This record gives sequence, C-alpha cells and structure tokens, in this order.
Amino acid sequence: VDQIATCILALCLWFCSSTDLLVTDLVFHFQTLLDNFERTVIDDSRLTGRPAEIFVGKMFKMEVWETLLTSMRIGEVAEFWCDAIHTGLYPIVSKGMRLIAQGKDPLEGQRHMCGMGNLFHYHSTGFPELDELMKTPQPLIFIMELLQVSTSGKILESWMMEKDEKLQMVPVLHMQGNALVKQRQFREAASKYKEAVLLLKTVQSREMPGDIDYINLGRMIVPLELNYCQCMLELEEYYEVIEHTNELLEKHKDCVKGYYKRAKAHAAVWNEREARRDFNMVAHLDVTLASLVSRELKALSERMKEKYWEEKEKYWNMLEKQNRNSSAPYLLSPTSASFFIIRRDFNFCHSFTLVVFSLFPLLSIANTSSTLITLSPTQPVLSLYSTGGSTG
Repeated sequence: VDQIATCILALCLWFCSSTDLLVTDLVFHFQTLLDNFERTVIDDSRLTGRPAEIFVGKMFKMEVWETLLTSMRIGEVAEFWCDAIHTGLYPIVSKGMRLIAQGKDPLEGQRHMCGMGNLFHYHSTGFPELDELMKTPQPLIFIMELLQVSTSGKILESWMMEKDEKLQMVPVLHMQGNALVKQRQFREAASKYKEAVLLLKTVQSREMPGDIDYINLGRMIVPLELNYCQCMLELEEYYEVIEHTNELLEKHKDCVKGYYKRAKAHAAVWNEREARRDFNMVAHLDVTLASLVSRELKALSERMKEKYWEEKEKYWNMLEKQNRNSSAPYLLSPTSASFFIIRRDFNFCHSFTLVVFSLFPLLSIANTSSTLITLSPTQPVLSLYSTGGSTG
C-alpha cells in the first residue's frame, strides 16, 4: 500500500509541474539568402537531409525565427526579409547547424563564454561566407516551410529550463527516485537523484558563494547525494560512493551519514584503516550511534580476519600444488614470482607460515637471480642461499 501511495504521489507531483514544463517544438526547413541581386544562397537545410528544430521561448540566439514561425500554419512556405539588427547572430547559429549536419559537436572546444565571446576568441567561424557576415552585418532573406508543431509529451531538458523550472523539477525527481528505491530499481533511482543534483548545482553555480541562496542550495543537494550513494552501495559501486562522499564531505564536514556511507564503501573494498577512521568519526559526531559503530567495527575485524586466513590458505594451496608436482628444491625468482616455494621437509605450522610471509619484503629486494629456501627441522632459522650470485 505504501509503495502504491508513493507512486501516486510522485505521479501527481509530476503531473502538476509538467504543465509548466511542456514546450512547443517547431520543426521546419529553411533557406537563407543574401539581400543582393543574385540572391546568393548561404544555407539550405534540405541539402543536409534533416530539418531544423527550435523550442519556443528557448531560441536565445535567433529570437526572430520564433516570431516568424509562430505566425505560420503547418505546411505553409513563406519568405521573410529581416533587417541586420535581427540577423547579427546568424553566423553563430549557422555554424552550429553546419557542424551538427556533419555529425560534430557544435560546442566542442568552446570556452565558458557567451556565443559572441567564443567567436571573438577564435576570430573566425571557420566558414568564409559567415566570417564576412560577421564583419559586415546585413539584411538576410529567410524562406521557411513549417513542417510540424508539437506541444504534447515533450518535457523541457535541463539546459532549456529557467531557474524556477529547475527548482520545481527537483522534488519531482526526488519522489520518483524514492518510489524506484522501494521497487529495488536502484540503477534507475540513482539516475533520478543524479539528475536532481545536477539541476541544483546548475542553479547554485549562478549564485554568489557564501550567499544565503548558495548555502541553502548546497543543503538541498546533501540528501540527494546521500540517496545516490546509498543506491551505489546497493549496486556494489563502492569506488563511486567513495568519490561522491569525498566531494560531499569536503563541503559538509559534519555530515554523519556521509562518513557512514564512505566507511561502508571503504570496508567493502578492504580499506581497513580508512573504514575505521570514518566509523570513529561517526561516533564522534553523533554519540547516539556509538553502539552501531561498535557493531560495525566488530564486523569489520571479523571480515579482515576471514580475509587474512583465506589468503593464507590460498597461498598454502599453491605451495602444496607445486610440492606435489615436483620433489626437487624449489627456486624463487624475486623479479618475476608473486609468491615463493619452499622445500617441504616437515609439517608446517601456522607460526612458521607467518615467518615465511614476513620474508616478502626481503625477497623483493634481493639482488639474486633465484633463491633457494631450506629449513632444518632442528633449527628454527631460515637460510637463504643464492644459486645465481652471492649468499643472501
């Protein structure tokens, strides 16, 4: 019942906000001509094989096109003469459309500037006829054919949203993510949370750091980031959790849940020291969680012990396998072997195994081509004899 109620609530929120987020989509062909005797053609969308598309209210570079197209009927072909005051940014629009037609990213290589700033930074559009229009703005003729008008089923993308529209969309995405979590669709839920975070960060980037709005937006991001990290924990994407919690805790050093989730991620990838540090920080920030931290630390110790004995058994089995395959003393090449072989002259005990493992640092720096390890049953001392150089 709770799951159904949550889904209904998310749907209602989405429906209430989607009315304002619907956008009118205009699909059309266009031809651009110079206002000269020859009526020189600059662009023709039919030659590219795909029509152009704009969204009413969002065409920030060529606003005059919205006025022209919204005055037309579907299927109508009309010719418009536009003064230079309305066509000054046409070279930038044309360049973007040409790059898209070539399958290229029109924003690739641009710096974080406005359209005119990018143009003046590079001094050229890359197309001589467009460069000429930039130098000497002039009236242009547009021949347009309106192919399609659509307003249903299409929601504004984030880059087309205004600040209020983005803020309105955040709780909708939050509720949708929560509903997906209850259905255990963690990948889809994480996508919703991440989209909401990106919307808030976009709005926050326009605020002055330190201002009250900037701080409040940062606080709104925290629960969404934590929800995203929880989904990543469920999906066993532990390094993703560590990366996001690192960024979160740099800005919010008192976020208890952030430390807890990062500790869980570190523990999952065997980073014992980091996990203990974060668990202890949780207990320090919130004393009511001391018992939980104690249980987590105990579980971590047990897991590390299990891993230790599993690795010992793994290496022991490797030694046993090699021992069965050969009766000769075993040689170790410190430069190529990832483990060493010893002669089995007697039954080994755990304490001896610990001594053998402690030899790893010594063997890794031994300046010999191979090393023979022998053990006398009457002497608890290991001797290393070089078979290709001086005695070690």
